[in-house]
Amino acid sequence: MSLRLATFNVENLMNRFDFSGFRNELHQDRVLSLYEIKDEAEYRQLERARAISHTDDARQLSALAIAAARADIFCLQEVDNIEALRAFEYGYLFKMIGHGYREKYTTQGNDGRGIDVAVMVRDQTVHGQPIEFVSMRSHAHLTYADLDLFTPGLAELGEEPHERIFRRDCLELDLRIGGKPMTIYTVHFKSMGSPRNGLNGRDATMPVRFAEAAAVRRIIEDRFGVDHAADKRWAICGDFNDYRERVVITGDAHNGFAFDPVREARSSIDVLTAGDFCENVVERRAELDRWTLYHTRGPAERHLCQLDYIMLSRGLARRNATAMPEIVRAGQPFRTPFPPGQEVDRFPRTGWDRPKASDHCPVVVELDIA
Repeated sequence: MSLRLATFNVENLMNRFDFSGFRNELHQDRVLSLYEIKDEAEYRQLERARAISHTDDARQLSALAIAAARADIFCLQEVDNIEALRAFEYGYLFKMIGHGYREKYTTQGNDGRGIDVAVMVRDQTVHGQPIEFVSMRSHAHLTYADLDLFTPGLAELGEEPHERIFRRDCLELDLRIGGKPMTIYTVHFKSMGSPRNGLNGRDATMPVRFAEAAAVRRIIEDRFGVDHAADKRWAICGDFNDYRERVVITGDAHNGFAFDPVREARSSIDVLTAGDFCENVVERRAELDRWTLYHTRGPAERHLCQLDYIMLSRGLARRNATAMPEIVRAGQPFRTPFPPGQEVDRFPRTGWDRPKASDHCPVVVELDIA
């Protein structure tokens, strides 16, 4: 009995317009910066037109990426709300796969922009095993003080003990797959942001992601017991906004690219994998072939890295020791340099920078639910 489990940061699946770019240039789309806009009313008109013209192509590509993964359960990040998810599933996914993800789950988290995590579930696996909903629980309310996770590093960032740990949520979903219990934790950790206090964005925000990772582990250990949690049937899926390694890119398209793996000294991922608690199954792939996102700030700063994870409990990972995760990269824009041998045929209408399925790639793994 197998289950295909996937995660995907679908990138701004919104059903509302974001007009904050009128006052904050960091939120403004670059095309609008080309125009002289006289007032906020005109900006709102132009933003509506820009967003609508861009969205249809982008969502067709997002749907193609989801369809290509052929997953039974899809954990999603950057979903505006359940209405946006339903409209996307009906208007785009349905045209490709028919009746698929009939069950959808999300709840309002802590993100200031209103983007949440969500889960789409088929009513049965591709092999005909029923997928039954048991319960759902949000952990968005938890504070640092609740779990005794406040640290000096958080204080230096201006955080307070009473503030909430998760920047979005840790959404806990209990299911039964062919009668067997399975728990999915869907997360979207703190983004890296811009450099500050003499540190790069990743290092500056690391204390928050360390706390989020520790909180997820505590939630699981409290649920199943410290001594038994690692051997239960669960998975943590989502965008962790952190990596243990990256592939630094040098060179150019004319003279050839070079791809050099670099290991990081510390990562919030280590909080979860310590003591063989769970496994990042994407690390079963070759070192240059684990990336799910291309990051660039221009030719001087380019790398590929894994931000999207399926972490299997120790017990589930051992029972699926030969399972090899897949990464769907056909929705990546053409500006993304692929290491040798990894090039794929892009989905139709994929652009140089956009439209694209997302800045992230879906990750999927087929598991034996024994």
